[in-house]
Amino acid sequence: MKIKTKPYGEIEVNEKQKLCFPEGIIGFEGISYYYLIDSREGPFYWLQAADYPELAFLLVDPRIFRKDYKLMVKDSDLQALELEMKEDLLDFAIVTVPEDHSKITANLMGPIVINKKTRVAKQVISENEEYTVKHYMLEEMKQQKEKILETG
Repeated sequence: MKIKTKPYGEIEVNEKQKLCFPEGIIGFEGISYYYLIDSREGPFYWLQAADYPELAFLLVDPRIFRKDYKLMVKDSDLQALELEMKEDLLDFAIVTVPEDHSKITANLMGPIVINKKTRVAKQVISENEEYTVKHYMLEEMKQQKEKILETG
């Protein structure tokens, strides 16, 4: 089927890309259906609202820029996804790209979690107090690279 998207205009999507957020996303509680679309600018993904072409969120696997990232959320949040196995869990951070692209940030405080089998998804609140809504991705990647070079 075809949908209109914010980043790419009209594109073909597969029903397997459709996700249901029963509670919506924080600030967009009334919107339940989205499509997970590979970005043409990897390693990112787009979370495109099914019925609102102007609404899309850029997502990234937090481990891309923060190797020590650990998803820490309430058990009740994961139970809401009806996971049978942990391998069925995907998690992403929402990315904000300002005019100055060197200041790109990721929200580790409010990750998106997805049951890839049932395609039920939820935005949750991290229980890790180190995580904030603004992690400067490029800066954190640089710091990790420097640590690797120091330790050899």
